[in-house]
Amino acid sequence: MVTRILPAVSDPDAARALVTLLDQLPDSEPQPAAIDSTQLLNTLAQAASESVADLPEAVLVHELIGPLPALELIREVALRFPAVAVILVTRDTSPSLYSAAMDAGARGVVGLPLAYDELVTRVSAAAAWAAGVRSHLGAGPEPFRGPGGTVVTVTGAKGGVGCTLTAVELALAARASGRNAALIDLNLQSGDVASFLDVQFRRSAADLAGISDLTPRVLQDAVFTHETGLALLLAPAEGERGEEVDDRAARQIVGAMRARYEVVVIDCGTQMHAANAAAIEMADRALLITTPDVVSVRAAKRMVRLWDRLQIRKAEETVTAVNRASRHTEIQPALVARIVGTPVARATVPANFKELHAALDAGRIQDVDHRSSVKQALWSLAAELGAASDQRACFTPAPYTQPTPPTNA
Repeated sequence: MVTRILPAVSDPDAARALVTLLDQLPDSEPQPAAIDSTQLLNTLAQAASESVADLPEAVLVHELIGPLPALELIREVALRFPAVAVILVTRDTSPSLYSAAMDAGARGVVGLPLAYDELVTRVSAAAAWAAGVRSHLGAGPEPFRGPGGTVVTVTGAKGGVGCTLTAVELALAARASGRNAALIDLNLQSGDVASFLDVQFRRSAADLAGISDLTPRVLQDAVFTHETGLALLLAPAEGERGEEVDDRAARQIVGAMRARYEVVVIDCGTQMHAANAAAIEMADRALLITTPDVVSVRAAKRMVRLWDRLQIRKAEETVTAVNRASRHTEIQPALVARIVGTPVARATVPANFKELHAALDAGRIQDVDHRSSVKQALWSLAAELGAASDQRACFTPAPYTQPTPPTNA
């Protein structure tokens, strides 16, 4: 297999020396050197616009590259092009520098002055790693090719009613039932989806706001594939960046995700803004979460009226779900339906927070036990909304049947 190698080095003399040595490596195909970090990223982006297979297997980043510092550039390449192996070329081969390079995403460090044997070893290992990653990516689920997936928005009547928990569990239920599913966090100022699922990822919906053509490759760069197989488009870590996602950007993002995934669940939070208003308007199912108390139910009623006044969503096109339901509360689902003025979901979520406590504290809601009554209710809600197959058969054991006693002959 031929290994394509892209060096990134600013100094012309160093570039010539590096390319000359790369030419001597077995089965290697050195590409013209990128003279700065901007050219490197643009070259990789252009190659990736067609497919992952067009990317070079290895990138060699010289310590004196600019304008981005070498370690920052390595981090950027690793995040944007995860199927490319990056090697740092440096005079400093100390353990601390090696550790920093690995933390940034490098697959190896080569010392200066360059030695042929060391370069062969590092490039060969990097190429094998890149081939493995690409093989893994190629074995993943195919993008949805249908006419358009189902979009489900989840909005909280007020803060603290369980909006994000519901959105996460609906998406997990969709994925567990075999659907190609995505979860978008449009709670742009204070989204918590990443915290619920133990994810650290720098890309977000804000990175797609200024892009006019959301190609599959552009989406792939911004979407994080979770260990469960769920695709995540997160809210920006810096809340102020949420303002970059306006209604036009939101429509484009939702449309692009809908074209690629069978089920798209969107956490819209509790505060209305242009972006989540556009998502709710586009949704096939709009879910409103409330708890069975006066304050929350009144807030749900105000939200429904707001949507109607702004012509975002009609009450009859909205479904209200009751979280933390209990037989002991005075406000039951039938009363919620009369007050709020929308249909109410048959599935109600019980007030059993203790079942979630350990998973929430660990930031791994995906680890909630399948026997949890809260999880069962939320996954039944997913089936009711058409986002997942009926999960109750997976959760509930077959009923016990008393054996028929033998009859005397």
